[in-house]
Amino acid sequence: RWLRQHECVEKLNMHAILSASVGQEQLLTELLVNYAKIPVLIGELISVEIWKHKVFPVLCRLEDFKPRSTFPIYMVLHHEASIINLLETVFFYKEICESAENNILDLIDYCHRKLTLLAARSANGQTVTPAVLVPPQELQKQAETMEFEISLKALSVLRFITDQVESLPLSALTQMLNTHNLPCLLVELVEHCPWSCWEAGKLRKFENGTWHVVPPEDQVKMTKLDGQVWLALLNLLLSPECQRKYNFDGFNKSQLLKLRAFLTDVLVDQLPNLVEMQRFLSHLAVTEPAPPRKDLILEQVPVIWDHIFKKNGGKWEAIAKHQVKHIFSPTEEDLKLQAYRWTQIYSLDIMEALAPDKPRCRVCGAEAAKRCSRCRNEWYCTR
Repeated sequence: RWLRQHECVEKLNMHAILSASVGQEQLLTELLVNYAKIPVLIGELISVEIWKHKVFPVLCRLEDFKPRSTFPIYMVLHHEASIINLLETVFFYKEICESAENNILDLIDYCHRKLTLLAARSANGQTVTPAVLVPPQELQKQAETMEFEISLKALSVLRFITDQVESLPLSALTQMLNTHNLPCLLVELVEHCPWSCWEAGKLRKFENGTWHVVPPEDQVKMTKLDGQVWLALLNLLLSPECQRKYNFDGFNKSQLLKLRAFLTDVLVDQLPNLVEMQRFLSHLAVTEPAPPRKDLILEQVPVIWDHIFKKNGGKWEAIAKHQVKHIFSPTEEDLKLQAYRWTQIYSLDIMEALAPDKPRCRVCGAEAAKRCSRCRNEWYCTR
Protein backbone atom coordinates (compact mmCIF):
# COMPACT_ATOMS: atom_id res chain seq x y z
CA ARG A 1 0.00 0.00 0.00
CA TRP A 2 2.79 2.44 0.91
CA LEU A 3 4.61 1.64 -2.34
CA ARG A 4 1.49 2.54 -4.33
CA GLN A 5 1.22 5.79 -2.43
CA HIS A 6 4.89 6.53 -3.09
CA GLU A 7 4.37 5.88 -6.80
CA CYS A 8 1.43 8.30 -6.82
CA VAL A 9 3.52 10.99 -5.12
CA GLU A 10 6.31 10.46 -7.67
CA LYS A 11 3.88 10.81 -10.56
CA LEU A 12 2.32 13.92 -9.03
CA ASN A 13 5.79 15.37 -8.52
CA MET A 14 6.79 14.74 -12.14
CA HIS A 15 3.46 16.10 -13.39
CA ALA A 16 3.94 19.25 -11.30
CA ILE A 17 7.45 19.81 -12.65
CA LEU A 18 6.41 19.26 -16.25
CA SER A 19 3.32 21.45 -15.87
CA ALA A 20 5.28 24.24 -14.19
CA SER A 21 7.87 24.19 -16.97
CA VAL A 22 5.17 25.21 -19.46
CA GLY A 23 3.06 27.31 -17.09
CA GLN A 24 0.08 24.92 -16.99
CA GLU A 25 0.00 23.76 -13.37
CA GLN A 26 -3.48 25.19 -12.70
CA LEU A 27 -5.24 21.85 -13.22
CA LEU A 28 -3.01 20.04 -10.72
CA THR A 29 -3.43 22.73 -8.08
CA GLU A 30 -7.22 22.61 -8.47
CA LEU A 31 -7.22 18.83 -8.00
CA LEU A 32 -5.02 19.05 -4.89
CA VAL A 33 -7.32 21.69 -3.42
CA ASN A 34 -10.64 20.05 -4.36
CA TYR A 35 -9.61 16.65 -2.98
CA ALA A 36 -8.00 18.15 0.15
CA LYS A 37 -4.65 16.48 -0.47
CA ILE A 38 -2.34 19.20 0.87
CA PRO A 39 -2.98 18.25 4.55
CA VAL A 40 -2.38 14.60 3.59
CA LEU A 41 0.96 15.47 1.98
CA ILE A 42 2.02 17.53 5.02
CA GLY A 43 1.18 14.64 7.35
CA GLU A 44 3.12 12.21 5.15
CA LEU A 45 6.08 14.61 5.02
CA ILE A 46 6.35 14.84 8.80
CA SER A 47 5.87 11.08 9.20
CA VAL A 48 8.87 10.36 6.97
CA GLU A 49 10.91 13.03 8.76
CA ILE A 50 10.26 11.35 12.11
CA TRP A 51 11.09 7.94 10.59
CA LYS A 52 14.45 9.32 9.43
CA HIS A 53 15.29 10.66 12.88
CA LYS A 54 13.98 7.81 15.04
CA VAL A 55 13.81 4.56 13.05
CA PHE A 56 16.52 4.90 10.37
CA PRO A 57 19.40 5.32 12.90
CA VAL A 58 18.22 2.15 14.68
CA LEU A 59 18.23 0.27 11.36
CA CYS A 60 21.82 1.34 10.71
CA ARG A 61 22.90 0.11 14.17
CA LEU A 62 21.35 -3.36 13.91
CA GLU A 63 24.23 -5.83 13.59
CA ASP A 64 22.09 -8.60 12.09
CA PHE A 65 20.63 -6.30 9.42
CA LYS A 66 22.47 -7.11 6.20
CA PRO A 67 19.99 -6.44 3.40
CA ARG A 68 20.43 -7.92 -0.04
CA SER A 69 19.63 -4.47 -1.41
CA THR A 70 19.31 -1.03 0.20
CA PHE A 71 16.94 0.11 -2.54
CA PRO A 72 13.73 -0.19 -0.41
CA ILE A 73 15.27 1.99 2.33
CA TYR A 74 16.45 4.51 -0.23
CA MET A 75 12.88 4.79 -1.53
CA VAL A 76 11.69 5.83 1.95
CA LEU A 77 14.49 8.40 2.23
CA HIS A 78 13.65 9.70 -1.23
CA HIS A 79 9.94 9.94 -0.33
CA GLU A 80 10.49 13.06 1.79
CA ALA A 81 12.41 14.72 -1.05
CA SER A 82 9.60 13.98 -3.50
CA ILE A 83 6.91 15.45 -1.24
CA ILE A 84 8.81 18.64 -0.41
CA ASN A 85 9.65 19.12 -4.09
CA LEU A 86 5.95 18.77 -4.96
CA LEU A 87 4.98 21.28 -2.28
CA GLU A 88 7.66 23.70 -3.48
CA THR A 89 6.20 23.54 -6.98
CA VAL A 90 2.56 24.15 -6.00
CA PHE A 91 2.83 26.43 -2.93
CA PHE A 92 3.36 29.38 -5.22
CA TYR A 93 -0.45 29.53 -5.44
CA LYS A 94 -2.50 31.22 -2.72
CA GLU A 95 -5.29 28.64 -2.85
CA ILE A 96 -2.79 25.84 -2.12
CA CYS A 97 -1.54 27.68 0.95
CA GLU A 98 -5.09 28.29 2.14
CA SER A 99 -6.11 24.66 1.55
CA ALA A 100 -3.52 23.53 4.10
CA GLU A 101 -5.82 25.08 6.76
CA ASN A 102 -4.52 24.45 10.30
CA ASN A 103 -1.87 22.06 8.98
CA ILE A 104 0.03 25.13 7.78
CA LEU A 105 1.27 25.36 11.38
CA ASP A 106 2.81 21.89 11.08
CA LEU A 107 4.43 22.83 7.77
CA ILE A 108 5.89 26.03 9.26
CA ASP A 109 7.19 23.94 12.16
CA TYR A 110 8.77 21.52 9.66
CA CYS A 111 10.41 24.34 7.67
CA HIS A 112 11.80 25.84 10.87
CA ARG A 113 13.49 22.55 11.77
CA LYS A 114 15.03 22.32 8.31
CA LEU A 115 16.26 25.93 8.34
CA THR A 116 17.78 25.37 11.77
CA LEU A 117 19.75 22.46 10.30
CA LEU A 118 20.89 24.71 7.45
CA ALA A 119 22.04 27.43 9.84
CA ALA A 120 23.97 24.85 11.88
CA ARG A 121 25.92 23.50 8.89
CA SER A 122 29.66 24.07 8.72
CA ALA A 123 30.92 26.81 6.44
CA ASN A 124 31.80 24.48 3.56
CA GLY A 125 28.86 22.13 3.98
CA GLN A 126 31.07 19.13 3.19
CA THR A 127 31.89 16.03 5.21
CA VAL A 128 34.80 13.66 4.92
CA THR A 129 33.72 10.46 3.20
CA PRO A 130 35.52 7.12 3.66
CA ALA A 131 37.13 5.71 0.52
CA VAL A 132 34.91 2.61 0.63
CA LEU A 133 31.37 2.80 1.98
CA VAL A 134 29.58 -0.22 3.36
CA PRO A 135 25.77 -0.21 2.92
CA PRO A 136 24.78 1.50 6.22
CA GLN A 137 27.43 4.21 5.75
CA GLU A 138 26.43 4.64 2.13
CA LEU A 139 22.79 5.09 3.12
CA GLN A 140 23.73 7.58 5.82
CA LYS A 141 25.80 9.58 3.32
CA GLN A 142 22.89 9.61 0.87
CA ALA A 143 20.56 10.70 3.68
CA GLU A 144 22.90 13.58 4.61
CA THR A 145 23.07 14.74 1.00
CA MET A 146 19.31 14.58 0.63
CA GLU A 147 18.79 16.35 3.96
CA PHE A 148 20.71 19.37 2.68
CA GLU A 149 18.72 19.53 -0.56
CA ILE A 150 15.42 18.99 1.31
CA SER A 151 16.29 21.88 3.64
CA LEU A 152 16.83 24.15 0.63
CA LYS A 153 13.41 23.13 -0.73
CA ALA A 154 11.89 23.89 2.69
CA LEU A 155 13.37 27.39 2.44
CA SER A 156 11.49 27.96 -0.81
CA VAL A 157 8.25 26.60 0.68
CA LEU A 158 8.59 28.92 3.66
CA ARG A 159 9.13 31.90 1.38
CA PHE A 160 5.90 31.06 -0.50
CA ILE A 161 4.08 30.83 2.83
CA THR A 162 5.32 34.29 3.81
CA ASP A 163 3.92 35.61 0.53
CA GLN A 164 0.47 34.94 1.99
CA VAL A 165 0.88 36.50 5.45
CA GLU A 166 -2.38 38.41 5.10
CA SER A 167 -4.45 35.26 4.58
CA LEU A 168 -2.68 33.00 7.11
CA PRO A 169 -4.32 32.00 10.41
CA LEU A 170 -3.41 34.33 13.29
CA SER A 171 -1.54 31.53 15.03
CA ALA A 172 0.66 31.04 11.96
CA LEU A 173 2.01 34.59 12.20
CA THR A 174 2.60 34.22 15.93
CA GLN A 175 4.43 30.96 15.32
CA MET A 176 6.68 32.41 12.61
CA LEU A 177 7.49 35.68 14.36
CA ASN A 178 7.55 34.88 18.06
CA THR A 179 7.64 31.12 18.65
CA HIS A 180 10.33 30.39 16.05
CA ASN A 181 11.66 33.94 15.51
CA LEU A 182 12.12 33.28 11.80
CA PRO A 183 13.44 36.79 10.98
CA CYS A 184 16.53 36.18 13.14
CA LEU A 185 16.95 32.67 11.71
CA LEU A 186 16.86 34.12 8.19
CA VAL A 187 19.49 36.67 9.21
CA GLU A 188 21.70 33.72 10.21
CA LEU A 189 21.26 32.25 6.73
CA VAL A 190 22.18 35.57 5.09
CA GLU A 191 25.24 35.84 7.33
CA HIS A 192 26.60 32.29 6.92
CA CYS A 193 25.08 31.28 3.56
CA PRO A 194 25.39 27.46 3.78
CA TRP A 195 24.89 27.06 0.01
CA SER A 196 28.09 29.00 -0.69
CA CYS A 197 31.67 28.23 0.36
CA TRP A 198 35.29 28.95 -0.46
CA GLU A 199 37.46 25.97 -1.32
CA ALA A 200 41.07 26.13 -2.53
CA GLY A 201 40.69 29.84 -3.21
CA LYS A 202 37.61 29.36 -5.38
CA LEU A 203 34.01 30.26 -4.61
CA ARG A 204 31.60 27.36 -4.92
CA LYS A 205 27.81 27.63 -4.81
CA PHE A 206 25.06 25.04 -4.68
CA GLU A 207 22.55 25.52 -7.48
CA ASN A 208 20.21 23.19 -9.36
CA GLY A 209 21.18 20.19 -7.24
CA THR A 210 24.97 20.43 -7.49
CA TRP A 211 28.00 22.38 -6.27
CA HIS A 212 29.84 24.33 -8.96
CA VAL A 213 32.70 26.83 -9.14
CA VAL A 214 31.57 30.42 -9.68
CA PRO A 215 33.71 32.49 -12.10
CA PRO A 216 35.00 35.79 -10.66
CA GLU A 217 32.67 37.92 -12.79
CA ASP A 218 29.60 36.11 -11.37
CA GLN A 219 30.57 36.06 -7.69
CA VAL A 220 28.40 39.06 -6.79
CA LYS A 221 25.33 37.70 -8.57
CA MET A 222 22.40 36.81 -6.35
CA THR A 223 21.41 33.15 -6.51
CA LYS A 224 17.82 31.90 -6.33
CA LEU A 225 18.41 30.75 -2.76
CA ASP A 226 19.72 34.18 -1.75
CA GLY A 227 16.63 35.69 -3.32
CA GLN A 228 14.31 33.37 -1.38
CA VAL A 229 15.84 34.46 1.94
CA TRP A 230 15.61 38.19 1.13
CA LEU A 231 12.03 37.89 -0.14
CA ALA A 232 10.99 36.04 3.02
CA LEU A 233 12.60 38.78 5.13
CA LEU A 234 10.79 41.45 3.12
CA ASN A 235 7.47 39.68 3.69
CA LEU A 236 8.02 39.21 7.43
CA LEU A 237 9.50 42.61 8.26
CA LEU A 238 7.64 45.04 6.01
CA SER A 239 4.11 43.72 6.42
CA PRO A 240 2.15 46.06 8.76
CA GLU A 241 0.54 43.10 10.54
CA CYS A 242 3.93 41.46 11.12
CA GLN A 243 5.40 44.71 12.43
CA ARG A 244 2.58 44.93 14.98
CA LYS A 245 3.16 41.36 16.17
CA TYR A 246 6.97 41.09 16.12
CA ASN A 247 8.95 41.87 19.26
CA PHE A 248 11.70 44.32 18.27
CA ASP A 249 13.60 43.91 21.54
CA GLY A 250 17.30 44.63 21.95
CA PHE A 251 18.50 41.24 20.70
CA ASN A 252 16.16 41.01 17.71
CA LYS A 253 16.93 44.59 16.73
CA SER A 254 20.70 44.02 16.83
CA GLN A 255 20.35 40.86 14.73
CA LEU A 256 18.21 42.56 12.09
CA LEU A 257 20.59 45.51 11.82
CA LYS A 258 23.31 43.09 10.71
CA LEU A 259 21.50 43.01 7.36
CA ARG A 260 22.67 46.55 6.55
CA ALA A 261 26.19 45.27 5.89
CA PHE A 262 24.86 42.95 3.16
CA LEU A 263 22.59 45.49 1.44
CA THR A 264 25.17 46.71 -1.06
CA ASP A 265 24.35 48.72 -4.17
CA VAL A 266 25.10 45.66 -6.32
CA LEU A 267 22.61 43.55 -4.37
CA VAL A 268 19.90 46.23 -4.41
CA ASP A 269 20.31 46.64 -8.18
CA GLN A 270 19.48 42.94 -8.58
CA LEU A 271 16.46 43.07 -6.25
CA PRO A 272 15.11 46.66 -6.21
CA ASN A 273 12.55 45.82 -3.52
CA LEU A 274 15.43 45.82 -1.05
CA VAL A 275 15.37 49.63 -1.14
CA GLU A 276 12.35 49.38 1.18
CA MET A 277 14.36 47.10 3.45
CA GLN A 278 17.17 49.68 3.60
CA ARG A 279 14.71 52.38 4.62
CA PHE A 280 13.12 50.15 7.24
CA LEU A 281 16.48 49.26 8.81
CA SER A 282 17.63 52.88 8.81
CA HIS A 283 14.45 53.84 10.63
CA LEU A 284 14.79 50.89 13.02
CA ALA A 285 18.34 51.94 13.94
CA VAL A 286 17.24 55.34 15.28
CA THR A 287 13.86 54.47 16.83
CA GLU A 288 12.41 52.25 19.49
CA PRO A 289 9.47 50.32 17.97
CA ALA A 290 6.34 49.90 20.02
CA PRO A 291 6.05 46.62 21.94
CA PRO A 292 4.15 43.88 20.12
CA ARG A 293 0.39 43.77 20.35
CA LYS A 294 -0.75 40.84 22.48
CA ASP A 295 -4.39 40.25 21.72
CA LEU A 296 -4.38 36.49 21.10
CA ILE A 297 -5.46 34.48 24.10
CA LEU A 298 -6.08 31.05 22.58
CA GLU A 299 -3.35 29.87 20.24
CA GLN A 300 -3.36 26.87 17.92
CA VAL A 301 -0.28 24.66 17.91
CA PRO A 302 1.12 22.05 15.49
CA VAL A 303 -0.35 18.62 16.22
CA ILE A 304 1.05 16.10 13.71
CA TRP A 305 4.54 15.80 15.20
CA ASP A 306 3.24 15.45 18.78
CA HIS A 307 0.54 12.96 17.74
CA ILE A 308 3.05 10.64 16.06
CA PHE A 309 5.45 10.86 19.02
CA LYS A 310 2.73 10.14 21.57
CA LYS A 311 1.51 7.17 19.55
CA ASN A 312 4.95 5.63 18.91
CA GLY A 313 7.18 6.93 21.70
CA GLY A 314 9.38 4.17 23.12
CA LYS A 315 8.55 1.82 20.23
CA TRP A 316 11.18 2.97 17.72
CA GLU A 317 13.42 -0.08 18.06
CA ALA A 318 10.46 -2.45 17.84
CA ILE A 319 9.25 -0.62 14.74
CA ALA A 320 12.72 -0.89 13.18
CA LYS A 321 12.95 -4.62 13.83
CA HIS A 322 9.44 -5.18 12.45
CA GLN A 323 10.29 -3.25 9.29
CA VAL A 324 13.56 -5.15 8.86
CA LYS A 325 11.67 -8.42 8.94
CA HIS A 326 8.63 -7.51 6.86
CA ILE A 327 9.65 -4.61 4.60
CA PHE A 328 13.40 -4.15 4.19
CA SER A 329 14.37 -7.78 3.63
CA PRO A 330 12.62 -8.47 0.32
CA THR A 331 13.10 -11.60 -1.72
CA GLU A 332 14.72 -11.60 -5.14
CA GLU A 333 11.31 -11.64 -6.77
CA ASP A 334 10.12 -8.70 -4.66
CA LEU A 335 13.18 -6.69 -5.65
CA LYS A 336 12.62 -7.41 -9.33
CA LEU A 337 8.97 -6.35 -9.01
CA GLN A 338 9.91 -3.13 -7.20
CA ALA A 339 12.59 -2.34 -9.78
CA TYR A 340 10.11 -2.96 -12.60
CA ARG A 341 7.49 -0.69 -11.01
CA TRP A 342 10.14 1.99 -10.46
CA THR A 343 11.24 1.87 -14.10
CA GLN A 344 7.60 2.16 -15.15
CA ILE A 345 7.25 5.38 -13.15
CA TYR A 346 10.21 6.94 -14.96
CA SER A 347 9.61 5.43 -18.40
CA LEU A 348 9.70 7.90 -21.28
CA ASP A 349 6.19 6.98 -22.38
CA ILE A 350 4.63 7.74 -18.99
CA MET A 351 6.58 10.98 -18.59
CA GLU A 352 5.42 12.08 -22.03
CA ALA A 353 1.83 11.13 -21.16
CA LEU A 354 2.10 13.36 -18.09
CA ALA A 355 3.47 16.26 -20.11
CA PRO A 356 0.79 18.87 -20.88
CA ASP A 357 2.07 19.46 -24.43
CA LYS A 358 2.11 16.74 -27.05
CA PRO A 359 5.42 16.16 -28.91
CA ARG A 360 5.89 18.05 -32.14
CA CYS A 361 7.37 16.92 -35.46
CA ARG A 362 10.98 17.99 -35.86
CA VAL A 363 10.41 18.78 -39.56
CA CYS A 364 7.03 20.49 -39.87
CA GLY A 365 6.09 21.25 -36.25
CA ALA A 366 2.77 19.37 -36.39
CA GLU A 367 1.65 17.06 -33.58
CA ALA A 368 3.78 13.90 -33.84
CA ALA A 369 3.03 10.28 -32.97
CA LYS A 370 6.23 8.52 -34.06
CA ARG A 371 9.52 8.70 -32.17
CA CYS A 372 12.96 8.05 -33.70
CA SER A 373 13.91 4.46 -32.86
CA ARG A 374 17.60 5.31 -32.64
CA CYS A 375 17.97 8.43 -30.50
CA ARG A 376 14.53 8.17 -28.81
CA ASN A 377 14.49 11.99 -28.57
CA GLU A 378 13.22 13.31 -31.90
CA TRP A 379 9.60 12.99 -33.07
CA TYR A 380 8.06 12.82 -36.54
CA CYS A 381 4.52 12.91 -37.89
CA THR A 382 5.32 10.35 -40.64
CA ARG A 383 8.03 7.81 -41.36
